[in-house]
Order: sequence, then structure tokens, then C-alpha cells
Amino acid sequence: MPAAASTDRRYDLDWIRVIAFGLLILYHVGMFYVPWDWHVKSPQPVEWLEPVMVFTNPWRLTLLFLVSGAATRFMADKMSAGALTRSRVARLLPPLVFAMFVIVPPQSYYEIVEQIGYAGTFADFYPRYATSSGHWCDADGCLITPTWNHMWFVAYLLVYSLALGGLLALARGRIAAVQKGLEQALAGPGVLIWPAAFLILLRLTLAPLFEITHALVDDWYNHALSFSAFLFGFLIAKSERLKAGFVAWRWPALAVALAAYGCWAGYAWVYRGEGAVPPEALRWAGRVAYGLDQWAFIAAALGFGARHLNRGGPALRYLTVGVFPFYIVHQTVIVVAGHHLARAGLPQALEAAVLIAVTFAACFASYEIVRRLGPLRPLFGLKGGVAANAGASTAAARA
Repeated sequence: MPAAASTDRRYDLDWIRVIAFGLLILYHVGMFYVPWDWHVKSPQPVEWLEPVMVFTNPWRLTLLFLVSGAATRFMADKMSAGALTRSRVARLLPPLVFAMFVIVPPQSYYEIVEQIGYAGTFADFYPRYATSSGHWCDADGCLITPTWNHMWFVAYLLVYSLALGGLLALARGRIAAVQKGLEQALAGPGVLIWPAAFLILLRLTLAPLFEITHALVDDWYNHALSFSAFLFGFLIAKSERLKAGFVAWRWPALAVALAAYGCWAGYAWVYRGEGAVPPEALRWAGRVAYGLDQWAFIAAALGFGARHLNRGGPALRYLTVGVFPFYIVHQTVIVVAGHHLARAGLPQALEAAVLIAVTFAACFASYEIVRRLGPLRPLFGLKGGVAANAGASTAAARA
């Protein structure tokens, strides 16, 4: 049976991308409260949030890289490798540079205010931030600036897009054959087994050797994971056979995902904290559970998305374009608002509700302003010109 070609509209992937970015924003709000290290912290850490945060930890960003790869496929099929490369640089590089010098600095400022007691003003801080002349260190190391913080995702996506452009220049004609090979290998339960086996292998081999740093040059486990997901999304984006496979196996995928999450979350809870050292055999079992959790949730999301999220509409058109500006501004809003709200003396539940509301309100407000101002649009990942609510909502146009 030959592989069927899909259309250029994948509403399900658009919805998955929007939902995943929404979860990411909530996750970063949670980072303010969970006991883990972050830029700024609530003075009242909430320990029970750890299993909640662990729920999306293994798969959220890997899913975003996969969907980004799929979006790039729809673009690549309409242009040359050189044109694709130029398009991705124009779309991703200006927001990255702009964010590093305008959006991210308040995060670093409040980080050193809280963590090392920096007493200078932001005006004192910024020239040293921008020129890499600051010396802000504690027992865990020094803050190196300028930094990209949460914009690491965009930096990596840019690098992966450049690498893909090179691969397309060399071997574009092999895409159909590779897609067919994947369809054969992932037939039936293979859609769950083989990607999970690959992620487990990475978790067992590279993860113990290379801590995730988001520093690009030394982040080898993260590159193996994220670039593989990006390429996988690119290769399967137009496969109707694999889309049907995800739909067919969505319920088993969800069952495996929930079971693996229970194992991984239990392991992470029991052995949380610096002094908790699990037996080596249990550590390996935890890595297996993590890899199963990672792929099973992604497969379930792709299956349920293809089955139920296959319609567009005004809300999707708006959000599909808006999530990139949302992503750019959200973490700075959380850091600044969280720092000041923690000093307002509000009950913590109310404080958290206000922080969530302020974050989403600032995201929507920023997007509403930016999309109306032509010169600002490229700095927030939007196409040039003022196109307030007009715009495509296909996965082809979204990274």
C-alpha cells in the first residue's frame, strides 16, 4: 500500500503546538514555586508541586521540537534549501538577538538580586550585562551575560534549521524513501516500540554523561534528543499512514504513558533532594520509565490530536500566530511579577492566581501591540507588515 500524501493543512499539529506552549507557560509559573533551582523563587516553596511538574517534564519540549520539525517540512516542500535557510534565519535570528538584549535582561537582574543580594539598579546592571563585564557569582557558579535563558529553544531551533537546510541541499531526493522506511518500521505497535526504545537508549547512554545545559556547545544529550525529534517530525509530517497509526494506538499509548509517569514520578519523589542516592539498578529502571513516559505521551498527543483536533477557526488562527510572541515575553513577566508579588503579602493561592493571570494578560497585550506595529513584528517572530488577524493557520507557516 503506497503512502498517501497529506494536505498542507494540519490543524492538529497547530493545536498541539498551542497547547504545548500553554503548558510551558504554566510550567514556568510552577518553577517559581517548586523547590527546584530557578532564576527567582517564592519564599514559600510548594513541595507537592514536584509530581505535577514532573508530569510534563519528559515530553513537553521534545514534542515541541517534533512539531517544529513537522512545520518546517511544509515550508521545505515549497522552497529550495537555500530559501528555507534564509527564511528560518529571518524568522528566528532577530527575535533571539532582540530577546537576549531587551527581553531577557530583567530575568538576570532579578536573579542576582535574589541569589547574591545585588544592590545596584537595573540601569547600573544593564551596561555590564550587555558588555559581559559583570562578575556575578555564587557557590554554584557565575552568571555569564548576555544570555538567552528560555530563548535557548529558539537558538537550538535555528541551528537545527540550518543543519536541515544543509541536509536538504545534499539529499532532498531521499525524503520519500526515508519516510517509506519509517512507515514500514513503525507499522502496528512499532509506532510505540521503536521510538520509545531510541529515547530509552539515549537516556541510558548519553544522559548520564552529558547534563542538559542549554549552552549549545556542550549539550550533547539534549542535541541527540531534540534534533532527533525535529528530524522525526520533519520526516513524518506528511505521512497519512503514520498519522493513522498514532490514532489507532492512542489509547495504548496513553495507558503506557500514565503507568510510566506513575513509576517515574514515584522514583523522582522518593529520591528527590541532593542527598538521595538510589541504587544503581533502580536508577537504570528510572531511566527506562522516563523514556517510556517521554514517547508514550508524545504518541498519545499525536494520536488524540489527529483524531479530535482537526478543525481550524478564528481562535486557532489567532493563537497559532500569537504563541511565538507569547513565548518570547512570558518568562520575563513571570520573573518580574513573581519577584514583586512575593513581597506583597498575599495568600499564596491568591498570589499564584494573580501571577498566572498577569502572565497571560501580558502575553495577550504584548501580542496585540506588536502585531499592529510593523517594525516590531520581525522582532517577535511575526512576518513583516501589519496583518492584525489575517494569516494562515497551517502548520506549514509555524515553527
